[in-house]
Amino acid sequence: MPRGDKDKYTDKQKRMAEHIEEGYESRGVSEKESERRAWATVNATTHGGKKSGSGRGKPENHAPERNGGHKGGTSQSQTSRSAAAKKGWETRRKKTHAGG
Repeated sequence: MPRGDKDKYTDKQKRMAEHIEEGYESRGVSEKESERRAWATVNATTHGGKKSGSGRGKPENHAPERNGGHKGGTSQSQTSRSAAAKKGWETRRKKTHAGG
């Protein structure tokens, strides 16, 4: 079996990879890179090809599917707060932590 052959994957895994790949391509990732990322996600989720006997029965880990998709390091609510709101929060925080 040549490297990169997908014969050991189930139809569900192939559909899953195709769907993930389409999502990456719609976000502007190149076709080759989106395919690589899609199969990496499928492998991380389902622990590789499931058609052989030894790998069956392992539970799927859906955490890799939830990663990514967010730009930047802060949430939108934090970036949209005004300076006055931030200052008011800091003042309230100091009062409660000062013990009075």
